[in-house]
Amino acid sequence: MKIAVIGLGGIAQKAYLPFITQLEGVEWVFCTRNTETLNLLAKKYKIRETYTDFQQLIHANVDAVMIHSATQSHLNIASFFLSQGIPTFVDKPLAANGQDCETLYDLALRKQTPLYVGFNRRHIPLFNQYLVGVQAGIPHSSLLSLRWEKHRFNQPGDIRTFIFDDFIHPLDSVNIYAKKSAQDLHITCQWDASQNQLGRLDVQWQQQDTLLHASMNRLFGSTQERISANFANQSYEFSNFTQGTLWQLDKTEKLQSKDWMPMLATKGFDSMIQEWLGVVKTGHMPQSLIERNIASHQLAEAICQYVTTQKTRKMH
Repeated sequence: MKIAVIGLGGIAQKAYLPFITQLEGVEWVFCTRNTETLNLLAKKYKIRETYTDFQQLIHANVDAVMIHSATQSHLNIASFFLSQGIPTFVDKPLAANGQDCETLYDLALRKQTPLYVGFNRRHIPLFNQYLVGVQAGIPHSSLLSLRWEKHRFNQPGDIRTFIFDDFIHPLDSVNIYAKKSAQDLHITCQWDASQNQLGRLDVQWQQQDTLLHASMNRLFGSTQERISANFANQSYEFSNFTQGTLWQLDKTEKLQSKDWMPMLATKGFDSMIQEWLGVVKTGHMPQSLIERNIASHQLAEAICQYVTTQKTRKMH
């Protein structure tokens, strides 16, 4: 199997290259406009074939591509490869707005070509070990609530960038039933002192008797992530990707991932990449996966429009 990696910036270098280049049975091709970075990483990971123009990759006979470039480039690059019938992976978000997301999936459908979106938090081993089936979207009559908090220190931001590049992680992680519209959402937001940038966003709703809550405070005291899930008389809380607490029968039990598990595996990248490689091999994407990918971007777009309207009203 031959796969091209397009975009070799911080995310690719930290979260993907150390892991994927160790996989057996895959020949990797690197592509980035930065020749210095390209040469450095090709040497480090012993990559024989490199490109500075993604369009030239059609001459490389690749079986698939993985796109890790800036969000604003996703539509153009993904459209090019989907039009060629080449299975395409795009690191979240698929696009910076709901319309472009739908455009890409319409193209993927017409070309009968898999379009995979990299949401690693759906694949956290420790969470999925105890919250069995939750991220798979399996209806849980006993799941009473799921809350996902992802906070950052002193990083207020532009509304659309805040929501699509960052908030979409906790939003998608609680969007287990693929909600698409803003109907029944309770949305609250806070602004930094200048009133020009979004500081905090909370979105809550109830679906299939489950309370769902995504929260991001980018004016928090430190960068951290917390997840809590409640079933009948059984409650979980995870302070990071490797440890947590279970309360049941009025007792406390500490939870921890396996000691030998590499960091990128604890963050879900191992399981996610294996799922993606399976998609490449079979040429098939489960419909439920497609629907959730589209739904989370549509929901992000609806929230983005709501928050933009709230800001306009506040400024007037």
